[in-house]
Amino acid sequence: MDNNEAIKYPKERIRMAVLSFFLAQGFCFSSWASRIPDVKVLFDIYDVFYWGLVLFLIPVGKFVAIPLAGYLVSRLGSRIMVQVSVLGYGLSLFSIGAVSSIYLLGVSLFCFGVFWNLCDISLNTQGIIIERLYGRTIMASFHGGWSLAACLGALLGFIMIVCNIPPFMHFTISALIILCIILSGRKYLQEDKVRQFEEVETKTEQKETPALLSFIRKPEFLLIQFGIAGLFGLIVESAMFDWSGLYFESVLQVPKSLQIGFLVFMVMMTTGRFLANWAYGKLGKQRVLQWAGAFIFLGFFTAALLGGMFENMTWRVIVNSLGFMLVGLGISCVVPTIYSLVGAKSHTPVGIALTILSSISFIGSLIAPILIGAISQAFDMKHAYLVVGVLGLCILLMTSFCKAFQEKDK
Repeated sequence: MDNNEAIKYPKERIRMAVLSFFLAQGFCFSSWASRIPDVKVLFDIYDVFYWGLVLFLIPVGKFVAIPLAGYLVSRLGSRIMVQVSVLGYGLSLFSIGAVSSIYLLGVSLFCFGVFWNLCDISLNTQGIIIERLYGRTIMASFHGGWSLAACLGALLGFIMIVCNIPPFMHFTISALIILCIILSGRKYLQEDKVRQFEEVETKTEQKETPALLSFIRKPEFLLIQFGIAGLFGLIVESAMFDWSGLYFESVLQVPKSLQIGFLVFMVMMTTGRFLANWAYGKLGKQRVLQWAGAFIFLGFFTAALLGGMFENMTWRVIVNSLGFMLVGLGISCVVPTIYSLVGAKSHTPVGIALTILSSISFIGSLIAPILIGAISQAFDMKHAYLVVGVLGLCILLMTSFCKAFQEKDK
C-alpha cells in the first residue's frame, strides 16, 4: 500500500476507526465471557469436563478458520474481511443467547470461534498497515482498545448478572452496539488487497507453487518461535477468559455480587496494554515479554496456592483477585508484542505471516478447554491453574533464550 493512497482521510481518523473495530471485537467477546456461568446453568450442564467439551467447539471453529482467514484476507483484503468478520461475530453472539437446544448452542459456539479468528487475522492485518502508516509501534494501543472494551463489557455483564437480566437480552443489546460501530467506521478502513496479492503473485511466478502453500511448507523459523510463545499465551488467555468466572463460582463459592474475577482480570489486562508502548521504550520488547511470563507464573500460583489458605471469604476474594490481576497484567502484552514483532521482523507478507503464526498458536486454544476440564475433573480447578501457571515460566525462558525475541539480530 502506497502511503499516498493510504492517506485518503486524516491518519488520526483512520486510526480511531480501526480502533473502534478492535473495541467491537473486545466488547463482543467479554459479553459472552461474562455470562459463561449463566449459559452453563441455562443448559443444565454441571459436569465440568462435559462443559469443557462444549467450550472446545469455540477453538475448533477458530482452528478450522485459520486457512480460510489467510486465504480470504490475502484474496479480498482485510478491509472487507474486518467488516464481514465483526458482523458475523456479533450475530454469533446473538445466536448463543437465542438458541434453546444444546446442539444449536454447539453450532453457535463453533461459528463464534470461526468469526473470532477471522476478526483476529483481518483486524491485526489492518493494525500492522496503520502501524506502518505511522512509522512507529502502535499495535499495543489497538489491543489496549480491545481490552478496554472487554473491560467495559465485563462491567456491563456484571451489572446484567446482578440485575438478573437474561443472556438473550444482554447479547441482543451487545449485537446492536456492534452493528452501530461497523456502520460508523467502515469507510475509514484501509485497502491492502492489491499489495498483498501482488506479493503473492510474484512469489507464485518465481516458485511455480501456490504462494500460501510455499510459505506454510517452509515458514520462517522466527514465526515458529513466535507461534509457540503465542500458543502458551492463548492457553493462559483461555484459562482466564473461559474459566475465571467458574473459578470464583465453584472453587471460591462466593455469591454473585463477589464474582469479580473476570472483571479484575480484564481491568489489569486493559491497563497493561495501554502501558505497553511506554514499557517498550523503557525496557524493550524482549524484557517486557520476560516480565509478562513472570507475572503470569506468580499470578496463577498466588491464586491457586495462597487463595485457599484463608477461611474468611473477603480475604479469599482479595488474594485470588490479586493473583488474577497479576495474570491480567502479564498476559496483556504477550499477543500484541508478538504481532508487532511479526510486523517488524518477518519477511513474509503480513496476512500469510499471521496465518502461519495463528496455525501454531491457536493450538493453545484447542488444548486449553480439554486440558483444564480434564485436570479439574480428575483433581480440581486449582491444580488446573497451577499447570497453566507453569506456562508463564515457559514464556519467560523462551523470550530469554530464543534469538527471535532479541532486540537486535546478531
